[in-house]
Amino acid sequence: MKTVSEQKHGLKLHTQGDQFTIELDGRTLLKHSPQSPCVYVGQGEETMDMYRGNFHIDDYVIERSGLRYAQVTENQTGYEIELKRAPKDESILVMQVVYEKESLRIQFDGDREMYNRFWIRIHADNSERVYGCGQQMSHLNLRGKHFPLWTSEPGVGRNKSTYTTWQADVHDKAGGDYYHTNYPQPTYLSTRKYFCHVETTAYADFDFRNDDFHELQVWEIPESVLFESGETYKDLVGSLTSHLGRQPELPEWTYDGIWLGMQGGTEKVQQKIDEAREKGIKVGAVWAQDWQGKRVTSFGRRLNWDWKWDENEYPDLDVKLKEWKAEGIRLLGYINPYLVNDGTLYKEAVELGYLVRNQADEVYLVDFGEFDCGIVDLTHPEAFQWYKEVIQANLIDFGLDGWMADFGEYLPTDAKLHTQVSAKLMHNAWPMLWAKVNFEAVAESERPDDLVYFMRAGHTGSQKYCHLLWAGDQSVNWDLDDGIASVIPAALSAGLCGNGLHHSDIGGYTSLHGNKRTKELLLRWLEMAAFTPVMRSHEGNRPNDNYQYDQEEETMQHFARMTDVHVALAPYLRTLVKENAAEGIPVQRPLFMEYEEDERTYELQYQYMLGEDVLVAPVYEESATFWSVYLPEDEWVHLWSGESYSGGTVEVAAGIGEPPVFYRKGSAFKDTFESIRQHYAWKK
Repeated sequence: MKTVSEQKHGLKLHTQGDQFTIELDGRTLLKHSPQSPCVYVGQGEETMDMYRGNFHIDDYVIERSGLRYAQVTENQTGYEIELKRAPKDESILVMQVVYEKESLRIQFDGDREMYNRFWIRIHADNSERVYGCGQQMSHLNLRGKHFPLWTSEPGVGRNKSTYTTWQADVHDKAGGDYYHTNYPQPTYLSTRKYFCHVETTAYADFDFRNDDFHELQVWEIPESVLFESGETYKDLVGSLTSHLGRQPELPEWTYDGIWLGMQGGTEKVQQKIDEAREKGIKVGAVWAQDWQGKRVTSFGRRLNWDWKWDENEYPDLDVKLKEWKAEGIRLLGYINPYLVNDGTLYKEAVELGYLVRNQADEVYLVDFGEFDCGIVDLTHPEAFQWYKEVIQANLIDFGLDGWMADFGEYLPTDAKLHTQVSAKLMHNAWPMLWAKVNFEAVAESERPDDLVYFMRAGHTGSQKYCHLLWAGDQSVNWDLDDGIASVIPAALSAGLCGNGLHHSDIGGYTSLHGNKRTKELLLRWLEMAAFTPVMRSHEGNRPNDNYQYDQEEETMQHFARMTDVHVALAPYLRTLVKENAAEGIPVQRPLFMEYEEDERTYELQYQYMLGEDVLVAPVYEESATFWSVYLPEDEWVHLWSGESYSGGTVEVAAGIGEPPVFYRKGSAFKDTFESIRQHYAWKK
């Protein structure tokens, strides 16, 4: 057979009979032959059972067929590839291979009713590493495992070998596993310097366990798969965010201090503000998540999901928030896309026909843990507009400066939507729609640059619509998969997928099955948070079981000192946030993004670069006083001692309040870092 090789810019396609190879900028992406096809289609039947946001999913594959025979033709935009089971069969699937503006897009056309399972194999080599798939909390390098991509509660414990996970499974069906996440995304970056993004909202499973290929499974024939290469990882993330969108800059007031989580009513909040300021804690905002009232359940203190000011719980809040704002303290609240069925907003939504329905065409009520809620149908244009106006009237016009836009993962797969689109296809898209409601509410307000909201759930498109990501509900412990350490790979993986503004609940959130926050854990989390874009504390789901920032003098002194450090970093952080908005380069970065030639950096998931000049290695083990840190070859200065290092593995003193942090000696911000050392290092 004759070999044909055609090239269009960075795209090269080789054909020989029924074989073809597709390359992008010298990188082989697809290799196909009748013996080893790159695309499979089939049929499957799945069961998806949800219990309080946790999903049990089983799949029975009825048929899986390799499309072994290919016919390639050239057209005006690129190439068309017809894929068949047998040489004389009609085409099962048609691939349009389009190269445009340095991107390679492979579009798919086939019988989407007949085939609800799709597999594509991307060429790989055994030394390759891959990253991404949204916000992943157990693994940064994804090689060697597969990752189901389905937005859900991440689970309590997230590791089947731990006591906490076992207890959560036994009692609540909520233990989770390494891949469970609020924010999945069908995107990965390869150390072969390309990214791959699948345009789908269906359930997907990205399998990186094979030496020679990555197999991406999707429970539909996807619209397309997008590839783009780059010279650096910054190029890749910049290109990815140019397609998916970028987060806006944070408001200027976010650099003024910690967002201090507190609850309990106007008088109690005022008392806590006074005490915090008296102890020298720089408070940029008060986060009063119970501003709309509370409920008490066996899980702990919950909120009243009827999104408007509770005048009984917070008398005179409309006046107080103006006083606080005049004193430089903003007020943040809370909202989510669900309405409790005994609330006024629920009744209004029912009358307007704005809630998701069940198969009996009744309002679909979802159990959120001892109370039931309706789901605002965000596919209904009028419901979308109505809920946007609820945010504008009840939160923005009331005077809040920001809020937690929580949840988004709970769309049941058997729900009926206004658009008649399958809920199984809309489930992953739901967090993005929820983000878009908040985004438009802010964008259309009178102060769009002065407001901020933060979310835990997401999917493709959240980059543009989510102002700020947070890591979700970690356990208040030291477990790698669900404790303090887990928020580091969470930030790094999310950043590589285009969400470069990330933070976590200081001290964690979930207190269950004997887990109670200790003073040491709270202070270790605090010192880590000082070196992230935003510091925000949380009392937890059971505040009385958790150690709190204001329980004793020494702890408040630590909060004062670390908020001073964070505020002192503002000139540097502000520059990084601007870079993220302009170029999509995340504030918290894996070390290999700055030191690509250093092989050691590719496996480090519990250290990170804060911008290009600061290396942070948080302490995530109990009772540690010294900490081992890997430094890439460079000129480094230890932030607290001023000692210089040139690279390699070093051990430094790491008492509470002095987390292992180093800055590059040649940094343009070295005066800022030196000032921090002079003013805030503990006196020996």
